[in-house]
Amino acid sequence: MAGSSLEDTLAAIGYVKVIVTMKDRAAVAATSETAMQDHFIAPDTAQTQSLVAAATRSAGRQIRRAESLAERRVRIYPNLGLAVGSVDASGLVSLQADPQVGKVDKAPEISLIKPVEARPIKTGVGPTWGIKRLNVERLWQAGFTGQGVVVGHLDTGVDGKHPALAGAIKKFAEFDLAGDQVPNAPARDSGVHGTHTAGTIVGRPVSKGRFGVAPEAQLASAMVIEGGQVIERILAGMDWVIGEGARVLSMSLGLRGFTPAFQTVIDALRAANVLPVIASGNEGPRTSRSPGNYANVLSIGAIDVHDVVPDFSSSQSFNRAISPLCPAIVAPGVAITSCVPGKKYETMNGTSMATPHVAGLAALLLQARPTATADQLEAAIIGSCARPEAMEEARANHGVPDAVRAYELLTGSQLPAAQVSVAPRRRTPAKKRSARGRSSSHPPRSVAKKMARRPKVAASRRTARKKSPSKRRPA
Repeated sequence: MAGSSLEDTLAAIGYVKVIVTMKDRAAVAATSETAMQDHFIAPDTAQTQSLVAAATRSAGRQIRRAESLAERRVRIYPNLGLAVGSVDASGLVSLQADPQVGKVDKAPEISLIKPVEARPIKTGVGPTWGIKRLNVERLWQAGFTGQGVVVGHLDTGVDGKHPALAGAIKKFAEFDLAGDQVPNAPARDSGVHGTHTAGTIVGRPVSKGRFGVAPEAQLASAMVIEGGQVIERILAGMDWVIGEGARVLSMSLGLRGFTPAFQTVIDALRAANVLPVIASGNEGPRTSRSPGNYANVLSIGAIDVHDVVPDFSSSQSFNRAISPLCPAIVAPGVAITSCVPGKKYETMNGTSMATPHVAGLAALLLQARPTATADQLEAAIIGSCARPEAMEEARANHGVPDAVRAYELLTGSQLPAAQVSVAPRRRTPAKKRSARGRSSSHPPRSVAKKMARRPKVAASRRTARKKSPSKRRPA
């Protein structure tokens, strides 16, 4: 049951962190950590104590822990049906013999898929090119804006004070470096990446632009990366977003290369009817990241405004019958405008920027058909794709999704006629009036009425007046 990587790590350091898949997901909630802890160990007490101190400092506040990490040998994630902990050689044998245990895998360590480029900008007015390319405005016009849909978001966190995210964050959770949830943590971003991806999913219209694909959906966002016990942090975040009712999960993170170790986690998400939308990576052709390269995720590559797959967008072929090519689809991922902490805005490049576009599209579709399963949602998005002739299949696979076509495939009906305006016209604020009570650019109403009653002067007479010299002396 255990792979060679388990034995190699055991031989090197004497213990190995494992992900345990329980046979009966329904029974996991009733299984206590105490009941399973005899299989596990609490390795290296001195390092564990240092981890607790670092986790407390990173959270910026004193965290009251129910028990010390040295005493807590295993963590159970009931919504995922998984457990995580460290085992030595004898513990691995006993764990494999436990009748409740279905599978044991070495826990992977995954990292953020960072943007290739980021630039500060002053956003323009109107929807971004990415929204237009996916034909999202047409769904907005028909009244589908993501209202009532919760999207899971695992990243560096999110700046809850940004005006573009006002009212967009349903819940926020910060998981510290040890993987414990920080009590009463305010929505914050430990970097900039999370706020940018969040804005692409649910950003509200602001005076400087519209970049949120699902501007009335809500986010269940968790800070899970980077640093510390990454697998515990990510699993805790996944378990949490399922509990918050998320039907879609946007993740722009992964482990370089292919490893099946995270397959257990993705299987748990699919079993919970959650669609994982995951970036393929930014390392270019013949590369990809796990779990974005798994057959049962909706993996996302990038395109630019000219429908060209940029060199950085990862793509790779696999020897498997189902979904042999990664990514599954591509979406706008170059010069993508969104919000960043500090009430600022930036454009970024990366498959991390393409991924939230598709997560937002999934939210719009779920509003249209709330009972759709993750499989049906995925099939509609992939089925809506078209690949321009100049776009290589090896790099783009199915191509670029179309929001209207995805709606039709998911619902079995044509999109309704426009119900609401895509971009309501903003009322121009009244200009400051002068000391005489007059507008600086408009005449008083009394003068305006007199001007309106005057007969119109022919164009030829106006021109003649301009040409004839004035008899009046200059003031």
